[in-house]
Amino acid sequence: MTTLIIGANSEIAKGIAINVNQTNERLIIISRNIEFYNDPIFKDITIIETSSYHESHIKAAVKELNVDTLSRVFICHGLLHDDTSYPEKKLSEFDPTSFLNILNANTLTPLLWLKHLTTQMNHKNECKFVFLSARVGSITDNKLGGWYSYRSSKAALNMLLKSAAIELKRTVKNVKLIAFHPGTTDSPLSKPFQKNVPKGKLFTRDFVASALIDITNKAQLDGELSFVDWQGETIDW
Repeated sequence: MTTLIIGANSEIAKGIAINVNQTNERLIIISRNIEFYNDPIFKDITIIETSSYHESHIKAAVKELNVDTLSRVFICHGLLHDDTSYPEKKLSEFDPTSFLNILNANTLTPLLWLKHLTTQMNHKNECKFVFLSARVGSITDNKLGGWYSYRSSKAALNMLLKSAAIELKRTVKNVKLIAFHPGTTDSPLSKPFQKNVPKGKLFTRDFVASALIDITNKAQLDGELSFVDWQGETIDW
């Protein structure tokens, strides 16, 4: 079994890598920042460093892979806030530049990886693709409003993956797509919002990684897109 982790510098990605590294499975990581993987615990992994996630660089990174050996692909890109972007509490805070920045990270980049990986796959390879989505991307579940850019980016990701799943069911039949809500993970991404997290609902990266790997391993190659949380429970679109 070969596992590929893309956007491997996120906390959840690191948790997945540590988990996989403890097995006899082959591990490949792609990241702009590979410092974490210089740790001696990672002895037999393949590291592909990329300077950006522009499409040309994504295409070049994929060319370094034998995609027909991949069993699991975890695409771990995600942006909630940075120095110029922050979740909007009200409509007056909506900023077009910030919106496009978040949309690029959460929606466009993951889809580009799927595009270039699957176009090189044959019909025989069984592979499961996991994308970090979020419950706040559920239109049905939106009871609080706000967070315009982040919510929209995850809802858009879900729609793109739904369309891709329909197409891949015809063209690359042994592929399974999963949109995963990890809950609130203790990470730099969630740090500013952790004070509002109920007791017992702030998860370690290792807990989330373990849950995600278990869900992925159990997922059936049914040609459908699954939208699930860390408990494996289905989330309404």
